[in-house]
This record gives sequence, structure tokens and C-alpha cells, in this order.
Amino acid sequence: MSIEKVRACFQAVGIADRILEFDVSSATVDLAAQALGCEPCRIAKTLSFCVDGAPILVVMAGDVKVDNAKYKARFGRKATMLPREDIAPLIGHAVGGVCPFAVPETVQVYLDESLKRFDTVFPACGSSNSAIELSIEELERYSHFADWVNVSKDL
Repeated sequence: MSIEKVRACFQAVGIADRILEFDVSSATVDLAAQALGCEPCRIAKTLSFCVDGAPILVVMAGDVKVDNAKYKARFGRKATMLPREDIAPLIGHAVGGVCPFAVPETVQVYLDESLKRFDTVFPACGSSNSAIELSIEELERYSHFADWVNVSKDL
């Protein structure tokens, strides 16, 4: 299970005990916010795209959507999400649990500027019923992100 891969990565840095697991689904922004008792905007959703035949992840605040013009300006092409059936084989996590942790080295992770307005956010941990509260600095460190991007629609 991919949550076990995430747990192993977090164990190595001493934060595995911070993983939260729920008896209910946290597979969508709204479900995760309900499970956590927080605002949907604080959910750090991870979207899977394909750029030049390679998968990338963009982590953004739960209340924003991708701005296609900004995405194209940043990545040089239209935003094309990975087909649902390709996500688990290419990213290592199934839909509903996709996160920027414990992914193959070939997957580039980008963090969207929409996250910077929060002290902490809640990304998933590899399953459809898990999350972890991380500061923005911790998200940067543990996601091994490539760069900050601004590809979200203005709020």
C-alpha cells in the first residue's frame, strides 16, 4: 500500500506518528476537510499532469483551480491531467490518496503559490483516508519539490 511507503519515508525523518488516519474517506477536498474539521482551502490537493510524456504533480490549496493560461505559460503546454488509470502506476498512489511523498524520482513535484497564505496545510499520505498537517517549510522539505509555481486562478 502506498500509505506504507509514505509512512516509511516519514519514519526515516521522525514524523510518521503525525500521520492521521480516518474511519471515513478523505479522498476529495470536501471529504478531507470534513474528516479534519478544517476549511477546504487548507487541504493541499495534489493534481497529476503529463508534461512532455512525463508525470508531474502540482500541489495547490483546496479552494483553487488551475488557470490554463498560467499553466501553459509555466509548462509550455496546455494542462493535461494524467488519465485516471495511469496515476497509480506512474505516481505510486491511487486517486484519492495522491500526495507528493514517496513518489518515483522521475516525478517532478511543484508547489503552487496558493499554499503560501497558510501556516500549515493538510496533504494526503498515500491513501483515501489519511492526511498530515505540515508547515509550508515541512511541505517543501518532505516533498522534495522542484519549484514554486503560480498556476492557480486568482481567488
